[in-house]
This record gives sequence, C-alpha cells and structure tokens, in this order.
Amino acid sequence: MTVYTERINKVRKELEQLDAEAALITSPLSVAYLTGFACDPHERFLGLLLREDGAVLFVPSLEKEKAESELGGAGSSIHEILGVQDTDDPYDKVKQNGGLSTVRRLAVEKEYMKLGHAERLGAVFEGLTFTDIGGLVSRMRNRKTPEEIAKLKAAAVLVEDVLAEGLKRVKAGVTELELVAELEYIMKKKGADRPSFNTMVLAGANSALPHGVPGATKVQEGAFLLFDLGVFKDGYCSDITRTFVVGEPLAEMEKIYNTVLAAEEAAIRAVEIGRPLADVDRAARSVIEDAGYGRYFTHRTGHGLGMEVHESPSVHGANEEAMEAGMVFTIEPGIYVPGVGGVRIEDDVYVTESGAGLLTSFPKALTRLEI
Repeated sequence: MTVYTERINKVRKELEQLDAEAALITSPLSVAYLTGFACDPHERFLGLLLREDGAVLFVPSLEKEKAESELGGAGSSIHEILGVQDTDDPYDKVKQNGGLSTVRRLAVEKEYMKLGHAERLGAVFEGLTFTDIGGLVSRMRNRKTPEEIAKLKAAAVLVEDVLAEGLKRVKAGVTELELVAELEYIMKKKGADRPSFNTMVLAGANSALPHGVPGATKVQEGAFLLFDLGVFKDGYCSDITRTFVVGEPLAEMEKIYNTVLAAEEAAIRAVEIGRPLADVDRAARSVIEDAGYGRYFTHRTGHGLGMEVHESPSVHGANEEAMEAGMVFTIEPGIYVPGVGGVRIEDDVYVTESGAGLLTSFPKALTRLEI
C-alpha cells in the first residue's frame, strides 16, 4: 500500500464519522498531498472526488496526459482520471462521471472553497449540504513522514547555500533590491524550483520593519542587515532569517542581537512532545521581556512549514495544542526598535522523541560584514 493510498483511506474513514457520501477536495496542495499529483490549475477546475468505493481525479484537460503518466501505473490510488474542458461545467461533470447521481451531504475544504463554487455545486446536487474535511487534511499534513522531513532538509540546505553565496555580494553601495535579485538568481542556479516567498533584505532602520519591503536603501556601515529567504524544492520549502552587522555595532545593537539569540535558543529547548506549542512562544518571549524589549517583539514566535511556507501549526502564546512527533515549524523571535534597527533569527525545526531536530544550521553568532 502506497503512502497516498493510506492518506486517501484516512479521508474515506472520516466520511463515515461525518455522515457524508463523498468528499470533493479542490485545493491543489491537498490534491498533491493525497495523490502525489501536483499542478497549478490557475482558474481551471481541479478536484479529487472520494467515495467509499473509489477515487476520481478531475484535472484540466491540458493536464490529463501528465496526470495519467504520473498516476496511471499499477497500484495507483486513483481509479479514474478525467479531463475537464474549458467549455465544460465542471460540477455537472462531477455529477455525471463521479459515480454519484445524488449526494445529500458532501465533505469539502470549507476554508478553501469559494461561495460561488459551493452555490454551483448546490445547483447540480439538489438539497446538498456541506461538512468540512479540511481540518482532517490539515492535521494529517501536520505530522511529516521521514520522507517529507528529508525533503524539507534538502530545501533548508539549499537555501543556506544561497545565503552563503549571497553574502559575498554585500559591498559598499549595493541596495536591498540588488541583493534580492542576486539571491533569487543564485536560487535558480543552485536548483531551487522558486522562492518560497518574496525574498527580504532590509538594511539599517528598515530592519526594524518585520515585514518590510526591499527597496533602494543601500547597505550602511554600523547598521543591521537582515536576510529572510526560502526556497521550494520538490514540493517542500524552507524559511530562514539571519541578521548581520555591517562594520562595528553599537553596544545596544550587540545587546539586542544577543537577546534575540538567547530567546531563540530558549524556544528551541522548549520543543518537546506533549508540551503545548504556547510554551515555545513563552520561552522566547520571556527572555526578551526580561531584557526590557518586550514591546518590541510584535509577532508570534513561529509558524508551520511544509508544502506551504505558512501552514499549521501556529506557534503563539495562546496555542495550547500539544506538540507531536513529526510537526515542523519555524522559531523566529525578533526585536524591532525604531531608529536603531531590528534583529530576527529564524530556524526550521521538527519535533522528535528527544526534542527539536534542526533542519537549518547556518551560523548564528553575531557576524560582522566588512564592505
């Protein structure tokens, strides 16, 4: 039995609990997770219909050959692959070809499905009601397999190689945007599929903006230089932040940096099976508050990481969900002081029987860059 068959069977079992005749999965990431087939349908219809006795994959007609090539072999968890033409009504096609002439209760991903699409389904299946299957898929994705961990590790190694190469491009007069361009070029050269989010390089006072936008600001002596970047590789992503000092730092800059580093390491030590995710946030926040910078730490400590750069779980002080083996998330505390600058240090970790396993390993000691 393949991992995809196991995943589909878990969804089928949940249908019994939900008293639903079928599930229609339409998020491309969920379809990829459950079947192994990944594509971007753009505005076209992509759907995985799961019944108790079968699985039908509906793909844009231009993707049908690719889907058959990847999923059509012996042992496939998909029983039929159907192409949807641009002129088709995809929801009528689901009814006519999905093996269900009537459906009373359909499981869908409520957070993903648009209202207009739900209404079109309701017009095809008279008297239809919806229940949510998205929470189950999210929980399944929360616990990564060893194979998924290996892919995440490969993405982390790749982005660290990119950062190491990119640091060689830091020189007098270079702008934030020029460094972004260099980094994203290096990503492609080293084999990344694409950035996992908009690459961020923030110089000087801009580093005090947690979600600042790189622009024409030049690298400055005696100031922070923050890099936040990640890559997708083989369907999984990485996310790392490192902050450097250009030239000699002020005493307060050193204090800020060392406080963030201590907070990040305390949060990593708090990773333990069975403890609430909130403890990770509390560990980091306590260090920063004790140093007098509490009001300058303005975001959660981390977020889930996997097929998306931001996914479940959310690592904040009110999340009492227990950590489980296989969970993967970032740990990224920061201090952002207007007029001085900001520091964020971010690693990707996974939960193991013995605590936190580190996917990222780029050096974290305060590093001075000479230009």
